[in-house]
Amino acid sequence: MSLREKEEVSVQHVERRLSSTESLDDGELLASDVRAAAERRLVRTLDWRLLPTIVLIFIMNYIDRTAVSAARLKGLEQDLGLSDIQYSTVLAVLYASYVPAQIPSNMILNRITRPSYYVPVCVMLWGLTSALTGVTNSYGGILAARIFVGIPEAAFYPGAIYLLSRWYTRKELAFRSAILYGGLLISNAFGSLMAAGILSRMEGKMGIRAWRWLFYIEGAITVTIGIFAIFALPDYPHNTRWLSPAQRRLAQVRLAEDAGEADEDVATDSAMKGLIMALKDPKVPIFAVMTCSQLLGLGFVNFFPTPPWILATIVCCASAWHADRTGERFFHITVPWWGVIIGYIIGVSTFSVGGRYVAMFLMACGYCGFALTAVWVSNAVPRPPAKRAAAIGIVNGFGNIGNLIASYVWKAEWGPDYHPSMYIGIAALGLATLLAVVIRCMLVNQNKRLELEELANLSGAKRERIEDAARLEGITFEEALKRKKGFRYLY
Repeated sequence: MSLREKEEVSVQHVERRLSSTESLDDGELLASDVRAAAERRLVRTLDWRLLPTIVLIFIMNYIDRTAVSAARLKGLEQDLGLSDIQYSTVLAVLYASYVPAQIPSNMILNRITRPSYYVPVCVMLWGLTSALTGVTNSYGGILAARIFVGIPEAAFYPGAIYLLSRWYTRKELAFRSAILYGGLLISNAFGSLMAAGILSRMEGKMGIRAWRWLFYIEGAITVTIGIFAIFALPDYPHNTRWLSPAQRRLAQVRLAEDAGEADEDVATDSAMKGLIMALKDPKVPIFAVMTCSQLLGLGFVNFFPTPPWILATIVCCASAWHADRTGERFFHITVPWWGVIIGYIIGVSTFSVGGRYVAMFLMACGYCGFALTAVWVSNAVPRPPAKRAAAIGIVNGFGNIGNLIASYVWKAEWGPDYHPSMYIGIAALGLATLLAVVIRCMLVNQNKRLELEELANLSGAKRERIEDAARLEGITFEEALKRKKGFRYLY
């Protein structure tokens, strides 16, 4: 039998074993002859079920949050009798519930066993609340609706990042998170088109204003997606119902290998203990302030047309793919910020249409950095899961205060040049860069401490075995030791 024929037989053998995973022992997919193919199949299954679902949810998450801005164009302010200050308060009050709710939501998500129920229920709740916004008739009514829509919406983005981190390894997570965040960038591009279609065609239908139809329709779509998500989303690697026992075991093992320990909380790792551990880790508050400063510097998000966001989505996915391949985080996050700073400098230096158009594309691509921020948090605070969940909630929750501040930075009276807004953006992204440097230095030092601890624990028979392996392979002791190196933080 030729070598080619042997390879074909081997592939057929692997496929037969994979096609009958329900009958496998829970450890059989760990065998060397099927491990690689089984792992590819597992990741592919997740990519086709988990990613499209959360991207779709994320698109509706953003569209529902920004529906008030679109509704303003068709008489929301006049019908409810809102002043300019009251309208600004309606926009800002969402963050009063959205920001603080992210931390307890992620703590809950870490403790429950069925995120495939928790996340969809939150989706349906915010869809229902968004739809009910359409029946409000007063300032107080729409204010209450905005506050209540922020609570279930808070569960999604930090929760989605945490759920991804429970399934994908460090070298897979950035690209998948970028695909998720690409949903937001796409919604920036096409969400306004969807709103425009509803507002232009539904005015006066059944005696109802078009802006009310906007909330009814978008809310109903969100509730429908939430129902679908119950069946599409996974739970955790140990208990997802639509995976076989062998696939669940493989999912757990590959994450344990990635971090050098199991990705599970022990009996003493409560949600509150995870929160305390996250607050005591100096990296977490630095990440939080960095994210807040970053989002303040990216506060132009609501004022851009479609084309820059299409480019930003492409650049975001390409950058994340490269970040996964290299394991590098700092420059993949900060370089897009520097592009925004250059865009701001162009904006304050010229009124040329061509120059400002180039600046607009540079600025939109700045969100490529934010797309990887929660991934870096997950990599820098990996274990235990209770701590990681709390850290992601703290960083993203506090970081969104930057969005709140930004809503007051891009003021109409500073237009049309918005030079003060751009100066604030430059300063904010400069501060974010400085804090990112601090985090990078902290992670470099932590890796050095891990190396010293490994060397200190390497003695006697362990050292002799590595020396023997080095002699047999014809390499140095340091090279052999590098192959045995354990977990390292990504920076």
